Amino acid sequence: MKLIKILGWIFLPYIMVFVDWKRLGKVGKRVGAAWAILALIIGVAGRDTTNKPSPSNTTESANVTSAAVNSPKTEAVSSSQTVTTDQQGVSASATDVNTTQNTQRIQAKVLEVVDGDTIKIKINDKEETVRFLLVDTPETKHPKYGVQPFGKEASDFTKQLLTEKTVELEQDVNNGPDKYGRLLYYIYVDGKSVQEQLLEKGLARVAYVYVPNVKYVEQYRKIQEQAQKAGVGIWSIENYAQEDGYHSDVVKKNEPEPSKNTVATQTSPKPNPQPQPTPQPVQEVYYANCSEAKAAGAAPLYRGEPGYREKLDRDKDGVACEK
Repeated sequence: MKLIKILGWIFLPYIMVFVDWKRLGKVGKRVGAAWAILALIIGVAGRDTTNKPSPSNTTESANVTSAAVNSPKTEAVSSSQTVTTDQQGVSASATDVNTTQNTQRIQAKVLEVVDGDTIKIKINDKEETVRFLLVDTPETKHPKYGVQPFGKEASDFTKQLLTEKTVELEQDVNNGPDKYGRLLYYIYVDGKSVQEQLLEKGLARVAYVYVPNVKYVEQYRKIQEQAQKAGVGIWSIENYAQEDGYHSDVVKKNEPEPSKNTVATQTSPKPNPQPQPTPQPVQEVYYANCSEAKAAGAAPLYRGEPGYREKLDRDKDGVACEK
């Protein structure tokens, strides 16, 4: 209906002018043209006024517009929250996958048992040396320490468990190699952890704990605590096994002296005692740093040697200033 009125206002003057055009003079033609222009302006203005929303409609429109504008933002936030949750979910899934991968074990043939915590295996048609993760047994082939107390027992126990056996290797976050080129694994034979068995019998201590390969460290420490309380193996000698390694000098100090009764029952004649040289006092040697030790020609320094200090032994392997 509004459209009809607008068209009437616009075209009526033109119709009138067209019908009476010949009868009108100059003044009439000008008045008619002016009327047509005025009618056109009024019609357009009326159309704008008709389409102009009321204040209430404006408010509602503004609210709708505001809602429309804000709606995408809300959706964007929700989307962002969803993405964050999804990312956490993916992260958790990735962790689960890594855990699954870490708990997967690979089989390998044992070629040789080097000592209590080191073996040689054949894997992927290649010979590799493997160091047991998170444990340390006393030495049997160390160039300085030789065979330490309970080192042979630990080595014999590992040989009994693993010689010519097929073992399972479990990787932690990474499998090395360490600075000696050895791979690092948790070892299992017949479904049982070799590390745990060594700790249970007091033939190893928890050691070389380096992040990120710490998956079973707390579990191993609990087993070690039980062995310490029971006083088995390395824990049967007070202060022998410590955080920085094994102290053979403590074992010598704690060795019992021969019994007098045992000496009295000896029937063979005692040889004439030979004069013993007077022991010279051991001169204490102190190196402020590895540079001084190297300059003195004493490097590397092994635990128990004059000048050895734990502060100079960065990796706590019993050898200071080795590089």
